[in-house]
Amino acid sequence: MLRFSIFLKDLKSIRKALLLSTVLFVAGIAAGWSSEGFEQFLKSQLQGLGEISQQLGASDNPEWNFFVFIFLNNSIKSVLVMFSGLLLGVIPFFFLIINGMVIGFLLKVVEASGESLFDLIVKGLLPHGIIEIPVIVIACGYGLAFGGLVLRSLGGIFAGSERRSGIGAEWRGFWRKLGTASLWVVLLLLAAAIIESTITLWLMS
Repeated sequence: MLRFSIFLKDLKSIRKALLLSTVLFVAGIAAGWSSEGFEQFLKSQLQGLGEISQQLGASDNPEWNFFVFIFLNNSIKSVLVMFSGLLLGVIPFFFLIINGMVIGFLLKVVEASGESLFDLIVKGLLPHGIIEIPVIVIACGYGLAFGGLVLRSLGGIFAGSERRSGIGAEWRGFWRKLGTASLWVVLLLLAAAIIESTITLWLMS
């Protein structure tokens, strides 16, 4: 039930939600790159991250502190956003948009400053992002799928007994998938945090 092959197989059952999750994330990147209406908000997000990064970098053991912060921050948020789909998928929706906008705005700022956008992507994002970004998109995909299941369940209240029985079976199957996905999301983000706190930190230093 918890095997990685089961996790990959389960992804096929939420492929529509994963597609929507990907589209929302890409749309967020595009909005962050082009929109000026949210510039102050996005600057505050980057400033907060910068302050945390400086504090961790000045600590006695920056690699370990970066690892702990990155892993706990990403894993807790990702698992929470999966289960927050219970609230009709609203939180995963905005989580994708906002995180995409932050990345898009960061790329825009780096390009405007004259620094190497290639270096930021290849050294600063790609080593860990090749794992981290798809996993976050998957976590949000589960959150959106959860929201869809809740909506179908609400619509099935007035349906026949056969339809309600089908929804019940769908809920049991989804809880199992959510448990398997939660485990592998955390494990994959653990691997991403190790890479980000070592290889990415070294490349960007």
